[in-house]
Amino acid sequence: MDWSRIVDGYCERVGTDPNFWGEPLNAVTNIAFILAALWALALARREGRLDWSVVALAGIVLAVGIGSFLFHTFATPWAGAMDVIPIQIFILVYFAVVLIRAYQLQWFWSALAALAFLPCAAGFGWLVQGTVLGGANAGYSAALLLLVGNAAILGVRGHRLAGWLAAGAGLFTVSLLFRIIDEPVCGVFPYGTHFLWHLLNGTLMGLLLTGMVREGAREP
Repeated sequence: MDWSRIVDGYCERVGTDPNFWGEPLNAVTNIAFILAALWALALARREGRLDWSVVALAGIVLAVGIGSFLFHTFATPWAGAMDVIPIQIFILVYFAVVLIRAYQLQWFWSALAALAFLPCAAGFGWLVQGTVLGGANAGYSAALLLLVGNAAILGVRGHRLAGWLAAGAGLFTVSLLFRIIDEPVCGVFPYGTHFLWHLLNGTLMGLLLTGMVREGAREP
């Protein structure tokens, strides 16, 4: 693989334009992730909840913003890896923390269950291949189902984190829609809608971290 080739993956970039600012909106809207991370740290410090989980998750969100910025400026496969990997890590770590804090599972079982998401997501991707939820959207679609499932289970258990997860699922649904329609609307709106995916996902991560700070350690 040529790790330095230009990737034309989004509406805003015209062809294989190597211009660093070839995706200005997609690049600058990554500030949403940076702000979400800073917000979570400030909130946790104010409420006396600046523990390892919040610091780790905020650090990952910061990495998401940096990685996504690199991809939407350099637009190369290596930058694409810097974009995708932190997102996957956030999904796994957040899920593991939910299992530890809300379900009261031990570290080992929480980590094992979180890692089990990877083959499950791959299987889901196989099931939805050829649909709008498949391909590059498959992992995110699987993450949405994970969010919905945990919101439902914790809701039945009476845990107050459920409301935050449910709100996050609703926001992520809209966010995923804007990711999906980026190319279809390109002929009408040349900037596409991927930048809205960034803004909403930054908000989503801030929301999920806020829920963890305020309700993550509380018993049902």
